[in-house]
Amino acid sequence: MTTTQLSASSVRAAGRAQGTPGRRSRLGRHANLILGAIGLAAVLGAWQICAATGIVDPGFSSSPSGAFSSLVQLFRTGQIWSPLGQTLSIVLWGMLISIVAGIPFGLLIGRNKVLYGLTDPLISIMYSVPYVVFLPMLIFWFGIGANARLVIVVWSALFPLLINVIAGARNLDANHLQVSRAFCASRWMTLRSVAFPATLPYILAGIRQAVGRALIGAIVAELFMGSSGLGYFVQLKTSNFDMDDAMAAIVVIAAIAIVLTRGVAYLERRLTFWSGSD
Repeated sequence: MTTTQLSASSVRAAGRAQGTPGRRSRLGRHANLILGAIGLAAVLGAWQICAATGIVDPGFSSSPSGAFSSLVQLFRTGQIWSPLGQTLSIVLWGMLISIVAGIPFGLLIGRNKVLYGLTDPLISIMYSVPYVVFLPMLIFWFGIGANARLVIVVWSALFPLLINVIAGARNLDANHLQVSRAFCASRWMTLRSVAFPATLPYILAGIRQAVGRALIGAIVAELFMGSSGLGYFVQLKTSNFDMDDAMAAIVVIAAIAIVLTRGVAYLERRLTFWSGSD
């Protein structure tokens, strides 16, 4: 066998060896999906059996079959579309405000030691203290309309995003900063062309956390001070003991949460593949 043939065989063998981890990763993801589906089916099956045999009262706990029937009916009659649209609208506006404010402020705070020292305790407090305890004051300041609900959504989403962006800006590779200084880049140019691209994995991770918290904030706001939205719909149906409709709305909320978080996670994998993070 010639040297060329040996080299070609070695390249093919190396290619097969390199392809193995990717296939294993894909198989692992499929296995996780299958196991998750099995676990969900087991829980739903046990819940249906308990409701059918009278172990739990379906009038107070609903049942998978009753919730599914109500879900189909709600979409068929269009009763769910209005609260769904109102909840998605406030989540969208809250996330837009949080992203527009959180990314530039996070980069500035992360790259400025004085700003970081001034704001780090306040950001930590605002992130750690549950915003629910501030609801009476927020109602007093903003009322119970859309403005108050928007404030809660922004509060919920902004601080996890800020914390991630600040962490990314503070952990920039020193070599990147040395190159920017070698080319006499201004502070603005460094933030735009060095800090922002290098911080992108942190930014997308923060958005993934923020979008889930924004949905939670929207639902909590609608439960306590809303007259519309999915949270208000669940509260209204529960108070009327219409548990099937309430559970169907909860299923819609869960589906929204999965779509939003998985969608951002997909963008995170597509846009930051170079970072080597999963």
